[in-house]
Amino acid sequence: MMNLVKFLSSCGAASRRKAEELIRSGHVTVNGEVICDPAFRVDGTLPVTLDGTPVSAPEKRHYILLHKPRGYVCSNADAHAEKLAVDLIDIPGTRLVSAGRLDKDSEGAIIFSDDGEFINRLAHPRYGILKRYEVTTVRPVSPEWQKKMVQGITDDGEKLKVISIKELTPCRYEIILNEGKKREIRRLTAAANAPTKRLIRVAIGKVELGKLACGTFRELRNEEVENLLKNPAASAET
Repeated sequence: MMNLVKFLSSCGAASRRKAEELIRSGHVTVNGEVICDPAFRVDGTLPVTLDGTPVSAPEKRHYILLHKPRGYVCSNADAHAEKLAVDLIDIPGTRLVSAGRLDKDSEGAIIFSDDGEFINRLAHPRYGILKRYEVTTVRPVSPEWQKKMVQGITDDGEKLKVISIKELTPCRYEIILNEGKKREIRRLTAAANAPTKRLIRVAIGKVELGKLACGTFRELRNEEVENLLKNPAASAET
């Protein structure tokens, strides 16, 4: 038995937050009856529909690593986006959701799945999954500002900070983030008077982008999925 919100999420029909909204607004039925209580308990034996479409757990779950190109939007719900990252993943009949976001101007590793509980686990801030980036700036970030980025600064009422920053070559850095607020690295480098020129996410936990070509995807290996579930905060450090 599980509540209706968790059931919809686990089936990949919607995130938990969106599922609760859909239930409260009368979009969900159980055994033909409209249910508006997100805590309503289901056991998987009675038919559940969302806007008249049956909802059930897929026979096979998909766990996808995509190398997102620049210019693509991660949100499935952005009605104004011309290019959706999820459209690069050709798995018919599967509703995939991303674990977190990469902004439109960034590229690199992002994980998609039709397993809502897996997505919730990876995306929830309390698990603190580490993400590694290679960042190119228009001018060098001074040593003083590198220290500030690790200590943290306040920008627009938010505390922004990195776990670490390491210079690879002049104007090119390896940066590791924990939670990752909206456009956090770009805001930090802009504050350092060294705006970001290119940003690539190269690892999520221990899942490496490696030689995956830009615009292509692969299924995560079983051990990668198990590692993320057992230890989602696994180090992205080199």
